[in-house]
Amino acid sequence: MKQLILTIALGLMIITTFGQKPENYDKDLKAMYKNTIPLITPEELSEEMKTDSTIVLLDAREPGEYKVSHLEGAELVGFNEFKMKSVKNIPKDAGIVVYCSLGVRSEIVAEKLKEAGYTNVKNLYGGIFEWVYDNKKIVDKKGKETEKVHAYDAEWSKWLLKGEKVY
Repeated sequence: MKQLILTIALGLMIITTFGQKPENYDKDLKAMYKNTIPLITPEELSEEMKTDSTIVLLDAREPGEYKVSHLEGAELVGFNEFKMKSVKNIPKDAGIVVYCSLGVRSEIVAEKLKEAGYTNVKNLYGGIFEWVYDNKKIVDKKGKETEKVHAYDAEWSKWLLKGEKVY
């Protein structure tokens, strides 16, 4: 009987903590941003996408990360090899949301877009990790829904407590 109670208690503890954000997540995340680009939450972006099909999603991660999973409809622009020519066909006044793993690299790419004259650029708060925390759909390179998320590296993976981590 004691073993059964212990097993149930452990199970409940796992269920209640799985998928929750790490301690101090929001505080630490906000401290990483320079706040040079307006932030948009996954919930706000989802709502906007319901009424505005012209929103452009730009993935500022690397090709290997994008192949594992990305937001549906997102275009890969990368970070290390980001070039303005990759966005030359996007109108300067288009609604653009840039994201990466947590929003740090995407903020830098969004700053470059802003400097180049793009006027409606936002950074996805918490990046794809926050998107997953909010139970939003991500897709793999074939466009199929997946639970896999590229966690960037072991250090950054501490921020991702939901989904299947891939490196």
